[in-house]
Amino acid sequence: MSCDAVSLSVTLWMAAFAGPTEAPALSNQLAIATPPSVAKEPLFSDIVRRAGGLRAQVETLRKAAPAEGELAPLPGFDDFANQIAALSDLDMQGHLELKKRGVVDDLKCILRGISQDLPVRLKQVSEAKTAKERDLALREISYLLNDNVEVITAPPRPAA
Repeated sequence: MSCDAVSLSVTLWMAAFAGPTEAPALSNQLAIATPPSVAKEPLFSDIVRRAGGLRAQVETLRKAAPAEGELAPLPGFDDFANQIAALSDLDMQGHLELKKRGVVDDLKCILRGISQDLPVRLKQVSEAKTAKERDLALREISYLLNDNVEVITAPPRPAA
């Protein structure tokens, strides 16, 4: 079942059982249903560590790239690309682990999305025809890496 379908199902289910006078009881149930944080688990802490390090590398690559003119190869790009691919794989592992556990919160879906988006943005960097295109793709990678850290380290919330 897709993440959107799960969210819709949970919303409809809660609406079917909760009238206006039942709201306090429902909020108590939601407080109990808050999933535990995964941030300290080895897989997820590894994702956070790698994403943070790669974000620093993105900024180094952006500074090393000329603002205009002919595109020169980025120093260390092949190693960077390999590390992004490895992180993408870890994000998918995180998604699959949460799916296996039956988790229905947004983290599972966000990890899948980041896993799918990182290779696309990396390809945009390598295929950029202008410095502006390349810088935009690098910034998009930086945003994805930042999201990767923030969604894992944010306090868990009940499923929507």
